[in-house]
Amino acid sequence: MSENIQTKTYGISNRTDTYVVYELTDSATDSQVTICPQRGGIVIGCRLNGEELLYLDRDTFIDPAANIRGGIPVLFPICGQLQGGAYEWEGQTYRMRNHGVARTAAWEVVNAYADEEEAALTLELHSNEETLASYPFAFELHFTYRLKAGKLYIEQSYNNLSDRDMPVQAGFHPYFISADKQLKYTSDATKALDYNDGQIKPFGGEVDLGGLVESIALLDPKTPEISFPSPSGRKIKLSYSDVFGVVVLWSVEGKPFVCVEPWTATNEALNRKEGLILVPPGDCLDADFTIETEV
Repeated sequence: MSENIQTKTYGISNRTDTYVVYELTDSATDSQVTICPQRGGIVIGCRLNGEELLYLDRDTFIDPAANIRGGIPVLFPICGQLQGGAYEWEGQTYRMRNHGVARTAAWEVVNAYADEEEAALTLELHSNEETLASYPFAFELHFTYRLKAGKLYIEQSYNNLSDRDMPVQAGFHPYFISADKQLKYTSDATKALDYNDGQIKPFGGEVDLGGLVESIALLDPKTPEISFPSPSGRKIKLSYSDVFGVVVLWSVEGKPFVCVEPWTATNEALNRKEGLILVPPGDCLDADFTIETEV
């Protein structure tokens, strides 16, 4: 689908950057969102109110065999890892890569437009022979990325086309630019699971990810939002549907990013059979995720 639309404020266009990428623009707020459908429907750039928020390792983006380190990978139907890369469901054992099947799949563009209110791109992902080998459920995902008034909205629909309940653990893995690993997070969570030692600890707002290998998961937020400072000192605010009951914090030593990840359940949900959302046959799970900055 070739789109190049420009209104007074909003625009959408596509270009080739190894892969076809789509750019949503909002000139009134100096905002731009760049999306690559072929590489997991991933957002690879998000400039809001003049500030680029996302880290991207371009070498991993252009290498089709590499997992992209950066942007906003889509996590489905699991978030995190499976012990031994496998899980059991209804008496059968299946193998699945970290973070599921959606982030490595090619998504299809089904709608792209810009008008006087917003710029938006809708993508679809359908189950296929490869996904069914790892995840034995027929599904259809619909994601709409909207850029409106300097905010990025990601609307999601996880549709079960199977004849039985479909287990879903969904999430996002945003890589935010930050050389500082010790940030103050505004959240009403009180407990955090430290995957480095397996201990549940009090959460007081400040987390130092420096030197840590594994992540920290905020377990009990009552309000579905979290905020933290950008490099310029602005506040980045993430808000999302109530189904995202866990926020994972992770980084890599020596790399200028911090990941702040809304998940619907903690790691190993498919193996633990805990925290999964069971979508009935013919039904869907709808969810939202918004990223904004304080101007």
